Amino acid sequence: METIIAAANAGKITPLMRKAAKQEKIALKLMAKLIGEGKVVIPANTKRQVANPCAIGKMMRVKINANIGTSPDKINIKKELVKLSTAIKFGADTVMDLSIGGEINKIQKLIVGKSSVPVGTVPIYEAAINAAKKYGTFLKMNKDDMLDVLVSQAENGVDFFTIHAGITRKTLASLKRQRRLMGIVSRGGAITAKWIEQNKQENPFYAYFDEVLQIAGQYDITLSLGDGLRPGTIYDATDKPQIDELKLLGLLAKRALRKGVQVMIEGPGHIPINQIKKNIELQKKFCGEAPFYVLGPLVTDSALGYDHIAAAIGSGLAATYGADFLCFVTPAEHLKLPDIEDIKLGVIASRIAAHAADLARGNKQAWEKDRKMSLARKKRDWDSQIALSIDPHMVELKRSRSKPKVSDACTMCGDFCSIRLMEKSRRRA
Repeated sequence: METIIAAANAGKITPLMRKAAKQEKIALKLMAKLIGEGKVVIPANTKRQVANPCAIGKMMRVKINANIGTSPDKINIKKELVKLSTAIKFGADTVMDLSIGGEINKIQKLIVGKSSVPVGTVPIYEAAINAAKKYGTFLKMNKDDMLDVLVSQAENGVDFFTIHAGITRKTLASLKRQRRLMGIVSRGGAITAKWIEQNKQENPFYAYFDEVLQIAGQYDITLSLGDGLRPGTIYDATDKPQIDELKLLGLLAKRALRKGVQVMIEGPGHIPINQIKKNIELQKKFCGEAPFYVLGPLVTDSALGYDHIAAAIGSGLAATYGADFLCFVTPAEHLKLPDIEDIKLGVIASRIAAHAADLARGNKQAWEKDRKMSLARKKRDWDSQIALSIDPHMVELKRSRSKPKVSDACTMCGDFCSIRLMEKSRRRA
């Protein structure tokens, strides 16, 4: 089956291109051109029909991802499905199933089957868990164990894979020479690094990258090249191992594009505000403007319990400078498995950051949304303000709990509402 990149380069317009162009309100030919150049991706496995696909990349609205999934301590698929619906309700454009507890394959099938948005995974998790059951330790898994999981997940309908192909013997040597405070904080990266160290072999996802591309191309799965050496503290930000891996991911992205496989690049992590712009510029330079998918970045290590706010600050700036896809961070980050409220707050914080960046980038849809809200505020049209808000229930609840004496104001100012006062002045004039 022809991939969407191959179709775009052949001058063909697919239904996905047409739908994405309509969503983004851009010319169809431009959408096809950006996809063909690898600057935009539409994650959508050919094994299933995604009800709400999305385009990610240059000139697109900034998209957000929400992570769900079980842990060894918390295995409750019903709750994960509620998290899925909560994430989508509050505006997640995609979700990732990061389950590492319970029957991984069964859980994945349920999530994919229930999701109306694209679903991503980190296949090394399932490969490691399967190997631990089969051999007693994930360190004994082999290349076939890893590639077989890609096929299995592809058959399940997964739309995009995080592949840690940038963790290699060479990049690990660079890491050893660097005096990092935190070392490797990526779970997939740590699994891969430990396997390389134990087996004294090259990372199979790198050594057999052509086979990874063949599987991805067969199902038109988008590869998200994982940043296994991302900084886990601002003290390690933008160091040599991180940049060495980024350069390698850029080379792998070019190989993927030549094979007609859609690809994104994952990015940090923990980055102080003054280094965010540089990180975006480096990614765009080394990776040929492939869509950039960032976790946060978190701008401080000290916001424990409020990391969704630290991440919203970082991701708003990152997207303003050119990041295309934001992975949400919840208040539970670094503390526990997120609950349903954590998912909601993480999505809302990320969505605010994405919208703020869309405004900064001059997106007409974002500006029109804010124009409607501004007009509703001017008119003190509370019903419209509620409807236009990210969380209508919360807005309605707060207003109902503090009812004003005058209906066209709020209890903050009452009769001294500035808009109300100036409106009366204009009427007298």
